[in-house]
Amino acid sequence: MRRQSLIPAVTSVIIISLVIVGAISFTIHNSKLIGPTIILLGLIPWIPLRLSGRTITSTGADIIFGAIDTGILGILALIGASFAGVLGAIVGGAVGDSITDGFAGLFEGRVAEYLRKHGIEESRTPLSSSMGKMSGCLMGVGIVLTIAWSILRIKI
Repeated sequence: MRRQSLIPAVTSVIIISLVIVGAISFTIHNSKLIGPTIILLGLIPWIPLRLSGRTITSTGADIIFGAIDTGILGILALIGASFAGVLGAIVGGAVGDSITDGFAGLFEGRVAEYLRKHGIEESRTPLSSSMGKMSGCLMGVGIVLTIAWSILRIKI
């Protein structure tokens, strides 16, 4: 359990955040690559989870929360940007975040109940919650951006 405490969690979040910023800095000007890149970056938080002895399934509720939360937030930020540019994206993201937290929490709770019912250990630790939510957030917004810019060809 020590490998899942606050210090390893903080260390993991910092290291993964630096990797994310570095990777995005190379793809930021190619909208078709941003979504898939972010989806792939969503797999990186699984590394510290596995090294700590956790299964990916045990963080399923956090991954679902992050994916729904940030996926919908991405949609609302894109809508806001289309109406009012950068300010619209900020307002859409901020207001969207509070709305999506509520909806994502519903699904997170439901998935947690399902995992417990099926005997899957899903007790939260600083490492499992942070890595699960980070993974889900990256995957959720990566999927939204891939659909928006590569499939629907939305321009902002």
